[in-house]
Amino acid sequence: MTEGQTATFSVTASGDAPLSYRWKKDGNELTDSGNISGATTASLSITNAQSGDAGSYTVVVTNAAGNASSNAATLTVNPAPVAPSITSQPVNKTVTEGQTATFSVTASGDAPFSYQWKKDGNELTDSGNISGATTASLSITNAQSGDAGSYTVVVTNAAGNASSNAATLTVNPLTNAATPGIDTQPTGATVNEGDSSPTLSVAASVSDGGMLTYQWYSNTTNSTSGGTAVSGATSSTYAAPTTTAGTTYYYVIVTNTNNSVNGTKTATTTSNIAAVAVNIAPTYTIAAITNQTLTALTQGYASGTQETKTIDVTNTGTSDLSNLSANISGIHASDFVITQPSSTLMSGATATSFTVKAKDGLPAGTYTATLTLSATHMTDVTFTVTQTVNLPNALPNPQNLVATGGDRKVTLNWNTVTGATYYNIYMATASSQFSNATVVTVTSSTYNVQNLLNGTAYFFMVKAGNSGGLSGESNQANATPATVPAAPTNVSAIYGNGEATVTFMAPTDNGGSAITGYEVTASSGNVAVTGAASPIVITGLTNGTSYTFTVKAINGIGKSAPSAESNAVIPQTPFSDSTSDSDTPSAPSTPTTPEKTNTDVDILVNGKAENAGTATTTQRNGQTITTVFVDQKKLEDKLATEGQNAVVVIPVNNKSDMVIGSLNGQMVKNMEDEQAVLEIKTDRATYTIPAQQININTISEQVGKSVALQDIEVQIEIAVPTTDMVNVVENAAAKGTFTLVAPPLNFTVRGTYGDKTIEVSKFNAYVKRTIALPDVVDPSKITTGIVVEPDGTVRHVPTKIVVIDGKYYAQINSLTNSTYSVVWHPLEFSDVANHWAKQAVGDMGSRMVIDGTGNGMFSPDRDITRAEFAAIIVRGLGLKLENGATPFSDVKSTDWYSSVVNTAYAYHLISGFEDGTFRPMDRITREQAMVVLSKAMAITSLKAKLSVQSTDAILRPYGDMAAVSAWALSSVADNVQAGIVSGRSGNELAPKDYITRAEVATIIQGILQKSGLI
Repeated sequence: MTEGQTATFSVTASGDAPLSYRWKKDGNELTDSGNISGATTASLSITNAQSGDAGSYTVVVTNAAGNASSNAATLTVNPAPVAPSITSQPVNKTVTEGQTATFSVTASGDAPFSYQWKKDGNELTDSGNISGATTASLSITNAQSGDAGSYTVVVTNAAGNASSNAATLTVNPLTNAATPGIDTQPTGATVNEGDSSPTLSVAASVSDGGMLTYQWYSNTTNSTSGGTAVSGATSSTYAAPTTTAGTTYYYVIVTNTNNSVNGTKTATTTSNIAAVAVNIAPTYTIAAITNQTLTALTQGYASGTQETKTIDVTNTGTSDLSNLSANISGIHASDFVITQPSSTLMSGATATSFTVKAKDGLPAGTYTATLTLSATHMTDVTFTVTQTVNLPNALPNPQNLVATGGDRKVTLNWNTVTGATYYNIYMATASSQFSNATVVTVTSSTYNVQNLLNGTAYFFMVKAGNSGGLSGESNQANATPATVPAAPTNVSAIYGNGEATVTFMAPTDNGGSAITGYEVTASSGNVAVTGAASPIVITGLTNGTSYTFTVKAINGIGKSAPSAESNAVIPQTPFSDSTSDSDTPSAPSTPTTPEKTNTDVDILVNGKAENAGTATTTQRNGQTITTVFVDQKKLEDKLATEGQNAVVVIPVNNKSDMVIGSLNGQMVKNMEDEQAVLEIKTDRATYTIPAQQININTISEQVGKSVALQDIEVQIEIAVPTTDMVNVVENAAAKGTFTLVAPPLNFTVRGTYGDKTIEVSKFNAYVKRTIALPDVVDPSKITTGIVVEPDGTVRHVPTKIVVIDGKYYAQINSLTNSTYSVVWHPLEFSDVANHWAKQAVGDMGSRMVIDGTGNGMFSPDRDITRAEFAAIIVRGLGLKLENGATPFSDVKSTDWYSSVVNTAYAYHLISGFEDGTFRPMDRITREQAMVVLSKAMAITSLKAKLSVQSTDAILRPYGDMAAVSAWALSSVADNVQAGIVSGRSGNELAPKDYITRAEVATIIQGILQKSGLI
């Protein structure tokens, strides 16, 4: 009992009367005194009991025949309850409109407590944005100016109550960053290929003092939707490239960032579109002109007897030629006379011409000059003209002397002269400086001049002879003997982290041709790197592997023999040594423990094993990382055998935190051409991606078109997220009231070249990830897979549970890469318990696709608005939300539906009305909804699976087919044929009726099921 109350003990005895009674406490006889009465009666009372009254009570009952003692009864006296007192008062709060304000109180005293919060003295109830009105913590969500006031709480228990101090709620108005205005729009241009880049510019301003930033976008269509951000184009001007013919559409998104506002910190606006048309560059060319040989003359020829050669010039380009002229050059240029062609030659016009002839009175010899035709924009066209002047009564001059250099020799060839019995060869080391002394006299029309100096230019001339004497001079020819360089010497190597630095001495003999570079080859893996001079750094080496290196010198002739091998080095991760005086690594004197372990891996192609992979396992930041490098030649050979649509599986069976499949860009391109599918398979998950979804061409364009695909590394990765990201996922689960049933995993695809990394985060078809479920998980208690963004945003992605080899997996299909997990999120609505759509509504609600209307209700028969419909279809398809300026005049960036409308527009699911509005609060008709659903079927590939049937044949069973609008007919037919939408009241489509929330839940479930996504 409690202090202050009355305790009564009673006894009943049998036997002969009279009976007498004596009560005792703890064995001591009691008397009626103080708060004790009835000490000698059958009933003992202790009024206003206190702690000192607690004890063991007995009674002795006596009559003439004897006495009897009762059992002991214990009196327990509990302290009186303590009235509440407030130990922690609610404190004043200042929030911005739309935020949540929370007041809390802590009280001491005897539980249980009850609470009643008041605003300005009026009792509050849980309604609207108020919750916790009768708890220790009061929350006002989405606070508005009307919520400002004085808040108190009364805490009550059995002993009394206590009132808190007043806490004031101040609600500041919400201010967002101002939308920037564009004062000057960018304007387009029309240019030719290769012209100077036209500069696009925009002038923008903002009223709130924020900072403006810019991002230019390019697009293949005349639209500000679906454009691609131009890397590095982040100023108010952009120089559009002119390298490729065609029209590109550019626009710029201007962002105002104002961190001083209390609402949204950024606001954007999009400029008008500027079209840059790059026309095919005009060509300026003429027909090729062959070398010309004029009719041979004899010394002493009469003036005018020499041949006058007419040279035709034909315009073969697409543009007119201007400033066309002919010029003559060479050591014999002054021995010819030329005329000029017309200075202008129109495209497609008749050829113009000019003439060339030898001058009068030339002595015996062979005269060769170079003629060059030039015009504005045209690449010069050159050819030679040769005039032979023979001696009277002598052999003709030898023709077409050609000199070819070799190793310390020059090989000469010329045309045989009829009647010649020998040939004299003359040599000089300067042009036309021949003496009368012959190098040699030969009888054939070819000869190797030996024992020459490599690197020295030699000039040659030949005369033909017989018993009648010598001919005049042939044409002059020259060549420089040369060979490959000698090998470099003194090659040594120093190890680094995944690299080595190789030094060497250049060869003293360059072979007669300047050395242009060096090639270093590693002994293990046959890695080859070129460089201009010593030292040369070789990267991409494997830590823990021993290497030696050889070096070849390169000149215009070719490569030298390899040098002697360098010393052996073992690359390794650097270690910290506080006593070290130098950061320069040196070769270890003894082998070190490798950082990596290498093992061979069987790659499966259509289930057939091929030893085509090498796995390296490393440790980094406490994580185990396994990378499998695929052998290009072996994979290509296997794909050639297996043909189209092969499935290439890279299995990794160890327990690594991160698994990476590594291929080069050419391998991915080959797989794309073969329509192959790549799978990375670990103990935790399988990532299945068609090669074409990697989109190697886009990666190549961003890395640089000049980079060979062979040199781009493509990595497909499955990884345990960082600790920070795991915390984000767990916090999102707590906030979203769902349970994680599988650890989160990251899925990544990236292309790398040098320091450039291009991440592939978006696909144009669903890509499958299969996540293993822990054995302790009940597969019936899984509702969906989710994506968790770094900011904690969560969205549903289509998921179904499958059984593979007796084990349960969550098969997730998504159009993006990110962090994924699997959750249990059961959800029921009270007003669909007996509704025909109960199952679909429950399923879509549990998958976070649909929301209720408040207080546990769904309102299944209520018509749905266009904004609600856009939200549901975007969530159902698992699309990543797109923010920014909206394309519709009646959708503001602050509206709750702004991002879903943007996303639906970006994926071409919606297009709005002709007046540029979306009308988000209008109800949507059944035929309008079916147009959107038909476009969704294209995204899920369901539409492509439908057989070809006429619209009339599909819709003929419905009596109101004629009521379907012409613009909606094909879409309605798609929905009916796919079995997603059925008629109302049997054979009526009711296209103009509004669609209900229950119908939408059922339809979205249907499209996902029939597409095989859930």
